Amino acid sequence: MILVTGGAGFIGSNLVAALSERGTPAAVCDHLGATDKWRNLAKHEIVDLIAPDQCLGWLDRNRHLVEMVVHLGAVSDTAATDADLVVANNYSVSRSLWDWCSRAERPLIYASSAATYGDGAAGFSDRWEPEALAKLRPLNLFGWSKHLFDRWVAAQAGSGRPTPPRWYGLKFFNVYGPNEYHKGPMQSVIARNYPRVANGLAIELFRSYREGYAHGAQKRDFVTVRDCVELLLWLCSASTASGIYNVGTGSPRSFIDLTNALFAAAGHEPRIEFIEMPQTLRPLYQYETAADLTRLRAAGYDRPFISLEAGIADYVSRYLSAGDRYR
Repeated sequence: MILVTGGAGFIGSNLVAALSERGTPAAVCDHLGATDKWRNLAKHEIVDLIAPDQCLGWLDRNRHLVEMVVHLGAVSDTAATDADLVVANNYSVSRSLWDWCSRAERPLIYASSAATYGDGAAGFSDRWEPEALAKLRPLNLFGWSKHLFDRWVAAQAGSGRPTPPRWYGLKFFNVYGPNEYHKGPMQSVIARNYPRVANGLAIELFRSYREGYAHGAQKRDFVTVRDCVELLLWLCSASTASGIYNVGTGSPRSFIDLTNALFAAAGHEPRIEFIEMPQTLRPLYQYETAADLTRLRAAGYDRPFISLEAGIADYVSRYLSAGDRYR
């Protein structure tokens, strides 16, 4: 079986759903809390549900059954300010799982983030040599915590110290799709705004404060969770070279493009209002992100990514506008 940490979360629950549909046994390690997060798992059979503080003991007891660990659990709030909490979850736990997989000789896939790239001044290449990673300057605590682990991994791999037999760090860009609803303000722009669009209201977009970017022309590499899961499934069985890889489409799109696609999917004419960006956010704002897929394609992943328009149309028709919006 495969252990998926964060398996009740957004990307994790979509992976668990895909594994279940394929008949691959999956165990989930996650917090559920007092939200509807449990609904992300409700449709699919899982082998076990493990509390995070019991994960390593569970792995030791089930070592003979666990074929791989997919580590997607994290404090993913980009506005988080409790550095001790974020580091404990995003760095220390990740190190413990790396060490377990190294000792047990089990492959490990872990989630990094495009937030490690900061404002993009150093580019978006997923080269992971220590000197390449040293140039990146994340803009928030979440991004820094992921970068901290990436750098530790690179040091481990480069020094000849024990590593899992295969390992992959994935820098996810702007992911959207079903089962993200528990994330509150951290949901995608699509999920947050669909209720407004469905009711004929305008979407509010930030004004631009940088020359060369019109209001709403700020760009992100929006990637559907379906594509992320397809890549995860491929890596679960691939024998490609270990390393850190970007996960995005490689084709950034503007927030106006996204808004137009969302209104079209809902059957309404676009309505946009531009609002002031909070002063505290302006120094931390990314005006454009774009996954460099050169290394991923060279590693053998040649599947096309879903377009923004097709991805949003699918999300709206199958989930956001449906009676049951969970996968």
